Amino acid sequence: MNKENKLGMGLGALLSTTNNNTESNNGIQKINISQIIPNPTQPRKKFKDEDLKELSSSIKNQGLIQPIIIKPIKDGQYQIIAGERRWRACQLNGMHEVECVIKNLDDNNILEAALIENIQREDLNVIEEANAYKGLIDIKEINNEKLAKLIGKSSSHVSNILRLLELDKTIQQMVINGELSMGHARALIGVPDSIDKAREIIDKKLSVRQVENITSEFKKNKTKKILKDPNIIDLEKELSDKIGLKTSIQFNDNGSSGSLTLYYSDLNQLDDLMKRLKKQ
Repeated sequence: MNKENKLGMGLGALLSTTNNNTESNNGIQKINISQIIPNPTQPRKKFKDEDLKELSSSIKNQGLIQPIIIKPIKDGQYQIIAGERRWRACQLNGMHEVECVIKNLDDNNILEAALIENIQREDLNVIEEANAYKGLIDIKEINNEKLAKLIGKSSSHVSNILRLLELDKTIQQMVINGELSMGHARALIGVPDSIDKAREIIDKKLSVRQVENITSEFKKNKTKKILKDPNIIDLEKELSDKIGLKTSIQFNDNGSSGSLTLYYSDLNQLDDLMKRLKKQ
């Protein structure tokens, strides 16, 4: 079974990969909690205190139902492959040992396992979800559509989530902190001064609809530029070649009038242009 099929089956399939471990490494062992460290490439960066306390209480009453998956590293230390929330919750309970399963996976498989575990969680915030998607795309060298099929999501969902990574890191952090919703963030993609607008959204408690109205004019103008008539583009190039300056032709809404803009990079170019125009 290849790794892509395993992704579709979930985290358990990847972690069941056979390896050259001894028999004891395939079973559950109790490991001192101080010997375990988090995975630095863990996609989830934010752990809610309230959720950790609830999980901690559950583990205290019911025990650790699902062991933590770890990998041996060096000096008797282990790195978490899957289960950092459970490890943190056990720490809150003051536990000295936790039940673990040891797996020898390479770095790519460790990251893949962490990404899959996070994607399969319902409370993942959209920025963490986007980073998880990007991580899997990079590891597996696949496109958005292929990833969508593997994780059971629509292509549009995957594309919309990934687009959030185009936002400035400051805005991404606002989403992670719960200050901005996904709808707010999507409306800010590609918008100038987006950080200032994001702060305005928070300060004024603007709705997604209000933000969309504010940014729609810019996006409309941007779309017009993208959809410029190819004939106009050819004419601009022809003029640029003849004049030696970058040119831009813009039509008004009625299409019968507009403007011609010439761009110069220094005063010498402007002076040369003026001399040429005076000779006409």
